[in-house]
Amino acid sequence: MDDTLIIRGIEFKSRLWVGSGKYKDFEETAKAIEASGSDVVTVATRRVNITDRKAPNLLDYIDPKRYKILPNTAGCYTVEDALRYARLGREAGISDLVKLEVIGDEKTLFPDVCGLLQATEILAKEGFIVLPYTTDDPVVAKRLVEAGAAAVMPLGAPIGSGLGIRNPYNIKIILETVKIPVVVDAGVGTASDAAIAMELGCDAVLINTGIAGAKDAILMATAMKYGVLAGRAAFKAGRIGKKLYASASSPFEGML
Repeated sequence: MDDTLIIRGIEFKSRLWVGSGKYKDFEETAKAIEASGSDVVTVATRRVNITDRKAPNLLDYIDPKRYKILPNTAGCYTVEDALRYARLGREAGISDLVKLEVIGDEKTLFPDVCGLLQATEILAKEGFIVLPYTTDDPVVAKRLVEAGAAAVMPLGAPIGSGLGIRNPYNIKIILETVKIPVVVDAGVGTASDAAIAMELGCDAVLINTGIAGAKDAILMATAMKYGVLAGRAAFKAGRIGKKLYASASSPFEGML
């Protein structure tokens, strides 16, 4: 089915977005991305070589003509660092897109929402298409929209935890609060987690550790692809209402 996601005029064919970190090597990265069916790959500008053509380069394994490369500011703990690496990604000719991270705590890796709001506003004014990684707080999501975010990326659970969607009710409130795409980012551990995020009505899911950290990363990438497809189809189909008591599958009317 044609189910294209559009953010600021950019078309995304897949609603599963994938990360490029934590794999054994670039070859496994490329194979897992291929298996996922994704057309969006996020790369940490701070940690991954994407500019030095003389050194091993991720873009030798991931074709920028085939995939949308989404630079991110992972590992940045200050507004200044986040701005620096966002600008570096654009200056390298990669994209005006940026997955914006401003981390506030080294242990939990929760976002610094004050710094995130400040950086979002600055980068949006500079013409970036800003996709901020944030907490699952509906008020913060609303403020990010006001600051110029093109989408919001609330965490499902802490980065790399694999705990799944810990607070589906907050995600639902965010979906009701903002009128821009919502992409669940962080915490997805298996295909059923991805399906739940999509069944809630999220526009996409971004997964890195859940795939890269699996025993078989390539097979898990395939599972995540089908989890997202199933969840999206279920959301569009509209589930039945929940009832406390049984309801017969076949009507009794007309039966002898």
